[in-house]
Amino acid sequence: MSAPAPARLDEQAHATVLQAASVCLRYPDRDVLDLLPLVRAALHTVPAGPARERLLAFLDALGPRTPHELAELYVAVFDRRRRCCLDLTWWTDGETRRRGSSLAGLKDRYRAAGMEPTGSELPDHLPAVLEYAATGDLADGLALLQEHRAGLELLRLALLEADAPWAAVLEAVCAVLPGPSPTDVAAAKALARSGPPREQVGLDLAPFGGRR
Repeated sequence: MSAPAPARLDEQAHATVLQAASVCLRYPDRDVLDLLPLVRAALHTVPAGPARERLLAFLDALGPRTPHELAELYVAVFDRRRRCCLDLTWWTDGETRRRGSSLAGLKDRYRAAGMEPTGSELPDHLPAVLEYAATGDLADGLALLQEHRAGLELLRLALLEADAPWAAVLEAVCAVLPGPSPTDVAAAKALARSGPPREQVGLDLAPFGGRR
């Protein structure tokens, strides 16, 4: 007998998954580490499925590591590996003038949802994008992630190649977006050329798909 299909995520479950992923992708300082038990508890309110499973697997993988080891690993992965960049417009625009326009557009989207970008990170930094989707405008946030699907998939593959625990977080994020994940870099690059699937993301709600 085949296993039952995972339950469809509602708005609250989507927001919980994205908020959890945002926390998990931040630099693991003491404030972030203190949040992880709350993240785990919140995930147990989410219906069973790939997103919850991968995020819980990430939390389990952190257990044997000390805070110092986690911090060193985070820097080694995200600061020293160019292909593990968490800034989404880097994947689409690189270090070009076009990227400035893309960043300004993101700030406008955040402000339209009543969120003023703060802090030192750029608005395309993946934890910030996930925070926007979870707490600002879920429909537009998921649409934004789907717009950057190719970059997310390339990042996921790079983290898997690096054997980094954060690969599981990217797997969870990609699991709530429409369409299957590419299996290799060539397929992810083809996705970048052709564009991501256009079907609605996750929820059976008329507004879903967000602003354009």
